[in-house]
Amino acid sequence: MALLSSTSERPVVVAANRLPVDQVRLASGATEWRQSPGGLVAALEPVVRSSGGTWVGWPGVADVELDAFEAGGMHIVPVGLSASEVAEHYEGFANGTLWPLYHDVTGQPVFERRWWETYREVNRRFAVTVDAVAEPGSVVWVQDYQLQLVPALLRERRPDLLIGFFDHIPFPGWEIYSRLPWRREVVEGLLGADLVGFQRGADAANFLRAARSTSGVVTRGSVIEGKDGRQLRAASFPISVDAATLEELARQPETLARAKELRAELGDPGVLVLGVDRLDYTKGILHRLRAFGELLDEGRLEPPGVVLVQVASPSRERVDEYQRLRDEVEATVGRINGDHSVLGRPAVHYLHRTFPKQEMAALYLAADVMLVTPLRDGMNLVAKEYVACRYDERGALVLSEFAGAADELRQAFLVNPWDVDGMKAAILRAVAVGPAEAARRMRAMRRRVREFDVHHWANAFLGALAMLAEPEPEPEPEPEPEPEPEG
Repeated sequence: MALLSSTSERPVVVAANRLPVDQVRLASGATEWRQSPGGLVAALEPVVRSSGGTWVGWPGVADVELDAFEAGGMHIVPVGLSASEVAEHYEGFANGTLWPLYHDVTGQPVFERRWWETYREVNRRFAVTVDAVAEPGSVVWVQDYQLQLVPALLRERRPDLLIGFFDHIPFPGWEIYSRLPWRREVVEGLLGADLVGFQRGADAANFLRAARSTSGVVTRGSVIEGKDGRQLRAASFPISVDAATLEELARQPETLARAKELRAELGDPGVLVLGVDRLDYTKGILHRLRAFGELLDEGRLEPPGVVLVQVASPSRERVDEYQRLRDEVEATVGRINGDHSVLGRPAVHYLHRTFPKQEMAALYLAADVMLVTPLRDGMNLVAKEYVACRYDERGALVLSEFAGAADELRQAFLVNPWDVDGMKAAILRAVAVGPAEAARRMRAMRRRVREFDVHHWANAFLGALAMLAEPEPEPEPEPEPEPEPEG
């Protein structure tokens, strides 16, 4: 999908916590930069490249200072962070304070003043870097909760820039958000943007209320009257996946062969149930395991005819809370397998590692039922990846109503993951769904994912941002009244 012409005339600078490339060591000992996996990079790389823009971000390694370089047709500008800054800005304030708070306190946030000071300093450094590289009149698109102060810091330096911000995670209701000691500073950081984007309409509404409550601004619908006289907007722009690329990958003969091989390796179960998540307390993995385990306890599902594969990719391994979560998940898997496995056939296959794209596509094709049941999630792209790969119109999706994807994938089996009995009932319905109903549900979801893919998301946001830069049309003069006829 081509970028809207109203934005392609301006260079686009993306500011994100991470660069779009990873440094890879070759067998020869040399290193090279390769494009990172993931939908965000796939969506924004062509925007940056075609506009002659720049990507600003941390290279992913602490205590390393790198000069700007070219990679994949993009100008790359690294922002160096020390080990203490990574610990206090990223692992501390971003993921120890904001992440649990913004996910409805599914974990307990820590309000550490030192973390806040480091967060503010790192945001300042990003703003200084963007200021140095952005050409006059550029579009700057700031990404996610790690950089919420950048829009206002940049606005002070460069009023000529058109600034957008996109929040990839939820924005909480006022009753939760108001606990943040630096609530006003964060909101006013975001008010420096011309357009603030969220995954769901409810998130945008939560932000608008926070802006009114902390900064006293006036809002009219999605429009905010800034204190500096500017008008800005807060609205939803649900992100998606590169559906065409995923379907193409799923259709490859090697992927199809691997999907059959996976089922054979699992003992050709009658029903293969799949969960794919980062190992994070917001993903509801323990709630899902409890529901599945109770279904086995009650004899409503019986292994080895039904098997659960749970992929939990490593996440924030150095944080104590995540280490405790891993221990609890592994203990729960061990209990279920101890109670219900037969020799050589575990009831639950637990895989704590990351898999390449083709292996994931094969898993999606192999799975009869996909469980995406986070306690709170901005979007959850795994649900959309599963749908995009199911070109065969088979498979069933059990989806948490607290994931942003639930707004769009209404034909999934929607559940409240806190309701274990409700989740058990939804799993049973998905397991028993007939081919005709499964195809009807999947067809509708696939239409949505194909039409509103990640490129549509990027274009929709940048198009809305560009419209804010266009001058208001001059009102047409009122026509002169015709003279009244005499007598």
